[in-house]
Amino acid sequence: MKCRLVAAGTRLPAWIDAGFHDYQRRLRRPLALELVEIPVAPRREGEPAHPAVAREGAAMLAALRTEDYVVALDVGGTALGTAKLAEWLARRLQEGRPLALLIGGPDGLASACLERADFRWSLSPLTFPHGLVRVLVAEQIYRAASLLAGHPYHRA
Repeated sequence: MKCRLVAAGTRLPAWIDAGFHDYQRRLRRPLALELVEIPVAPRREGEPAHPAVAREGAAMLAALRTEDYVVALDVGGTALGTAKLAEWLARRLQEGRPLALLIGGPDGLASACLERADFRWSLSPLTFPHGLVRVLVAEQIYRAASLLAGHPYHRA
């Protein structure tokens, strides 16, 4: 099954790319992780964040397919522990729909993306840099998949 991370931001620090690609390489089965980068929308001088976030959101929505099960990374979403995330992932794998996980840019995720989401996932009530969220999500998906496969990566 395919799992696409649709994330705002390009030209991120090398350590973020290296961290994401390490988990992407490890995650081949039961799902393959793919990164779709959406450029952060430029803000015009004096412009509030909302129009730029809306432009990023439109680009993210354009990258989605009708059949995608869409997950919005949202601080106000549902927090899942590792075991619950693994259960959630098992249901998604059984369902068979491709996953698309949306990560907003520095100013957050567009409301249109939140509305399109089938599920809103909160990693934490803390605010993380949008690039770091890529690595955290990739690691947590890898950890959940490892737990489902009975591998010793998860030691709770």
